[in-house]
Amino acid sequence: MAYTTINKSSDYFNTKLYTGNGSTQSITGVGFQPDWTWIKSRTTTGYHNVFDAVRGATKRIFTNDTGAEQTTSNSLTSFDSDGFSLGSNGDVNGNTQNQVSWNWKAGTGQGSSNTDGSINSIATSANATSGFSIVKYTGNGSTNQTIGHGLGTVPDFVIVKQTNTSRNWPTYSRAMGNGVTFLDITDGFASGYTNYFYPAGMTTTTFGISDNGNINESGGTYIAYVFSSRTGYSKFGKLTSNGSDDGTFTYTGFAPKWVMLKPSVTDGWSNWYIFDTTRKENLNDMPLYANLSTQEGYYGGSPATDYAQIDILSNGFKIRRGSGWGAGGSGRELIYMAFGQSLVGTNGVTAKAR
Repeated sequence: MAYTTINKSSDYFNTKLYTGNGSTQSITGVGFQPDWTWIKSRTTTGYHNVFDAVRGATKRIFTNDTGAEQTTSNSLTSFDSDGFSLGSNGDVNGNTQNQVSWNWKAGTGQGSSNTDGSINSIATSANATSGFSIVKYTGNGSTNQTIGHGLGTVPDFVIVKQTNTSRNWPTYSRAMGNGVTFLDITDGFASGYTNYFYPAGMTTTTFGISDNGNINESGGTYIAYVFSSRTGYSKFGKLTSNGSDDGTFTYTGFAPKWVMLKPSVTDGWSNWYIFDTTRKENLNDMPLYANLSTQEGYYGGSPATDYAQIDILSNGFKIRRGSGWGAGGSGRELIYMAFGQSLVGTNGVTAKAR
């Protein structure tokens, strides 16, 4: 049996629900000072607002939109020791709106320059324990470039957004190999696209990019979220659906608290489905969608037949409702990322599920 070195997953990832008040408020109970906070209204249509400590508070980008970074003074106004503070912006603090925030811990504050690659980062904030880093860099427009991530292990998942202009969100999955998909749209995984990511540059010290403008325009500014799996806490990979309501089981080795799934093909159901156990446990049929502004729950059609379902179990997750959503169809491939809590701690010491 493999043991985790992370006895308390909520030191590094936590979901926090809150109700907006349309004014100002401080959200506490996250359990740490977050470095990456992703906020979405659960009950109304609204953009996904993404903030990180490397770019700084008040600077937001949107996973469901290609737009450049916005500085919004009344949005997320600070990262605090046990959460974050908000202004009156309706996307993050609309009066009476039910909101969800997903929070990750990276390194310390805004980080510092990493010189491991061919491109020196402006700032890298890395947490080698949890396998997550935030990297800000300036593109040079050249092929086969590398940038330091500070994790000490090979990246399994990388999400990039250009912040100074309107661009898509190129996303790399090690499990899928050479190619790209995009967090903001339903396009499937495109294999063989060598001008986005540079797989040979994915090493224990660097991640690799090529010369496509979405990821490496000369003079462009970018933010990258880099992930590497950690036993008992995080896992990134792919699964194949069997098309059945008694669907495919995916072993993670821990009880997931947050799962994001994306079919690797292009069609009307190829959304990025996000489930978490704070909003609902089992059967979990209340996804949000990274690429859509819609409220939580089913998307399109009838909720009796078309909504997404997964079972979140003690050691993984299982696809339910094999037809009618993105997991439908036997042999259909899906990309996933998951975070959660192992029941077994360092050196076999039992860790409490949280």
